[in-house]
Formats: sequence, structure tokens, C-alpha cells
Amino acid sequence: MFLNISYRMEGEYIMKFNYKMIETKKENNVFRITLNRPDTHNALEKQMLDELELAILEADQNNEIKAITIQGAGDKAFASGANINQLRDKKPLEALVPGMQELYKKIENCSKVTIAVVNGFALGGGCELALASDIRIVTNTAKLGFPELNLGIIPSAGGTQRLSRIIGKGRALDMILTGKIINGDESERIGLASYVVNVNELEDKIQEVIKKTLEKGPIATYLAKKAIHKGFDLDQDAAMWIEKLSQTVIFGTEDKQEGTTAFLEKRKAEFKNK
Repeated sequence: MFLNISYRMEGEYIMKFNYKMIETKKENNVFRITLNRPDTHNALEKQMLDELELAILEADQNNEIKAITIQGAGDKAFASGANINQLRDKKPLEALVPGMQELYKKIENCSKVTIAVVNGFALGGGCELALASDIRIVTNTAKLGFPELNLGIIPSAGGTQRLSRIIGKGRALDMILTGKIINGDESERIGLASYVVNVNELEDKIQEVIKKTLEKGPIATYLAKKAIHKGFDLDQDAAMWIEKLSQTVIFGTEDKQEGTTAFLEKRKAEFKNK
């Protein structure tokens, strides 16, 4: 893996990387990331995680990108969790390094809309990766769960926290303490999945969701994400101040003027991210 830097007019530069364990593809305003180790069920070993972090950076600093999808190669797994051989050799203080928890926080805080496309197994760190994404599109045959306690460890890439916030404390305790694996239909019923579809309908649903996100103002999208994430653990009055201040910023943008004008003129808005 190595870095290329491409320059554009006015001195703007775009970072590009050559990857070994993931694949990336830019389709119009969408950056598609594929975890590409189907022979290991896309196990999240260190190099893959390093490459995923660089891919998120590459997409986030590209003003042309508005949405990022993350999916697994093959039809067996989205991501089957951590590499157990690497995990077994971990020493106590290594649990304190940023690692997966910090990477998933970067995905959660990314300025673009992030979409996890879950087909096959999403276990442990793989399920935590899906939880860190804004939207989760899951096939009805997917298998999601947290088997960490079987290994004598706990979910530690945000799973104990994001899962309870998304599906509720009681259901999170049940999933983690029993280690049960749920299918796509169950994941939608409890609120873990945003959408559940048949495998043969997966790409159509991806395109449908992407189309809806691309129509939105990018500044408003980013600040809506910030208001939700930063306000979630605050009391309601403090959280509503974050909402109000975010709207104050938006009211000063060209995109707000364009969006409201386009609505009144009954035409599609052409947002400029300004």
C-alpha cells in the first residue's frame, strides 16, 4: 500500500492509496469500499483496518464524494470479526491503544453519509463496524451477533455502547450476554437494521438509498449527523442548543438559499456545499 497525491486546479489535492486487502471504487458521488478477503470471511486483521482507515480519509477529504458504502466481498460475510490469532497475542495495555474503537469513531463522525451493506456474517467487530455506519442495509439471510464472551472477552469497538443506544439496553444485554446470532429480519424488527431486503434486491436498495442521500444538502447532512451524535447523551435542553446552533450556521449558507429557492420554484436544488 502506498500513497499517490493528485493535484487539481487552484492547488487542491486528492490523496489516493493503493490497497491490498480492500477495494475502492468511485461511482459519481459515491465512494464504495469492499473488504476483500473472502477466503477469511473478511476477518478484520490489522492491515485491513489500517487500509479501511485510509479509505475513509480518502473519501472524507474528497469534496466530490457525498456518500460511502462499506460491504464485504463474496456472499459469506460482511466481516466475520477480529483475526483470532492476532487477538490471542494481545497484551493488556494493547487494549488501550486507539485501534478499532477509534477507527469506528472516525466512521461515525465522517462528514459523508456512511452505509453498511451487510450480507452474510457480521460478527463481533464486523457488527460493530455496521453499527458505526449511519445506515445499515441488511439481507434477510445475514447473520449478526456478538460472540466475544465465548472467547472470554467483551465487544470493545463500541459494541457495548452503540448497540444499547440503537436497540435499547435490554435487547443489547440479551444479544451480548447470550451471544445469540440474529438474522436480517430480526435485526430490522429490533431496530438494528435500517432496511432488510432479499439478496437479489440488494443492489437496487443500495441505489435507492444512495439516490435519496445525494439529493440532500451536504452541509445540512453533516450538521444533522453532528446534532444527533453529539446531542444524544446530553439533556434535551443542551442537545437542542446544538440543534439551534447548527441551524444558525446553515442559515448563513448558499445551500440553504438554493434549497429554499428551488422548492419555491418547483425545481431540483443544485447544492454547492457552500
